[in-house]
Amino acid sequence: MAASNLQTLSLLLCLLTLTRLSTSEAATGGITVYWGQSTAEGTLRETCATGRYKYVILAFLNNFGNGRTPSINLSGHCNPATGGCTVLSQNIKFCQRMRVKVLLSIGGGVGNYSLASPSDARNFATYLYNHFLSGRSTARPLGDAVLDGIDFDIELGSTANWEVLAKNLKGLSKSRKRVYLSAAPQCPFPDKFLGTAINKGAFDFIWVQFYNNPPCQYSAGNINNLISSWNRWTSSAGGSGKIFLGLPAAPGAAGSGYIPANVLTSAILPKIKKSPRYGGVMLWSRYWDKVNGYSSAIAGSV
Repeated sequence: MAASNLQTLSLLLCLLTLTRLSTSEAATGGITVYWGQSTAEGTLRETCATGRYKYVILAFLNNFGNGRTPSINLSGHCNPATGGCTVLSQNIKFCQRMRVKVLLSIGGGVGNYSLASPSDARNFATYLYNHFLSGRSTARPLGDAVLDGIDFDIELGSTANWEVLAKNLKGLSKSRKRVYLSAAPQCPFPDKFLGTAINKGAFDFIWVQFYNNPPCQYSAGNINNLISSWNRWTSSAGGSGKIFLGLPAAPGAAGSGYIPANVLTSAILPKIKKSPRYGGVMLWSRYWDKVNGYSSAIAGSV
């Protein structure tokens, strides 16, 4: 009887362990989405209320550095010049209560930005900390909400000093709330703009853009280029930050690289999820995801 009870207990412990492992593995992947470039995408609160996103990136702060006055462009959602974007503060806090991390993206494909020197980078880090993170300023464009971090989507201008900016933001984060840093490099490795910062392990999350880059993206019926590029990123990118597969959420969201949801879930995710650095999928953008329902189609597999 004692032996039987022991066997039963061992079996229950084994099943419990397997259940915990299964739950842990299922929780490793999340979906990131960019929000802020179309009024048709709905509000930030509505975006987070879907429950499908783990990270929401506000896009973009696209004018800064080299003597420029920093400014955000949220494409009709609000007017920062008149203080109109402070209304987002309550929505940001709502998202955070929903356990969604909200980051501000600097850069983008349209704008006027660069960092002229290490000193310029340090000054901009202080500006970001005081105006969007845990620092203090009487003029906070998004109100008193404290964002979770800064996203680097650097596609224009100079390639210099981004690692200095990242280092200084990380240094500031040690004093109060942690500052998460993310990067959105193109899939050719190493990235032209952020390669040095990535090599130094500056980022907690790297959402690699596997689109608009034919040599390293999906093409109809061919996943080999994408998988090869993914393997290089996960084996060669500096640091231990999680790496996300960045994709257009609809055919119209990018010039090339769209992956049908069924191809992603059946042929690609099973392969890339084997990497311990797999973090999930990044989607451009909330508007296109709302149009196409892409996150709904892949959420169960991410």
